[in-house]
Amino acid sequence: MKVLTGLLAAVLLIVGMGTSHAVVRIADDRGGRIGTYVDKYQDLRQSGDTVIIDGLCASACTIVLGAIPHDRICVTSHATLGFHAAWDFGTNGRAVTNTEATQMLYAMYPSQVKRWINQRGGLTPHMLFLKGKQLQAMYKPCYLDAQASTSKPASPRPSPKVEELESARGQLLR
Repeated sequence: MKVLTGLLAAVLLIVGMGTSHAVVRIADDRGGRIGTYVDKYQDLRQSGDTVIIDGLCASACTIVLGAIPHDRICVTSHATLGFHAAWDFGTNGRAVTNTEATQMLYAMYPSQVKRWINQRGGLTPHMLFLKGKQLQAMYKPCYLDAQASTSKPASPRPSPKVEELESARGQLLR
């Protein structure tokens, strides 16, 4: 029985090692073709990776909200989501709203994001930005906030004077 238990534990350990997940960081992604992002995020969903949104995620990039489970997305204090209606180039080369693609895009979003978009007039050609406290109320914060990597290093502290060191040492010896 002990051998079977040990074997089962070893198998579970090996399987657990194979399912370790990576982290994907999104920053400065201005979007692109919807189909490209649907494919990209379908693969990401299957990978089990966690997504950190740490900067701009706009346009088709926001499909991540519907493609990746809510509990695998976190946002840093730098995260900004940008939403607008989908568009195509018209016959004269100008952007023309694609109603069908806009409805498909909208349908992918979680209900709380849809509510936020609706409160601002829906998806239009004009960009809507979701960030700050409103975004952080919808998604969990990233514990590894990228702010640490972008902040300037603190100026070095002046070294303590000899008298201060002697005083501290004397207090310890008492």
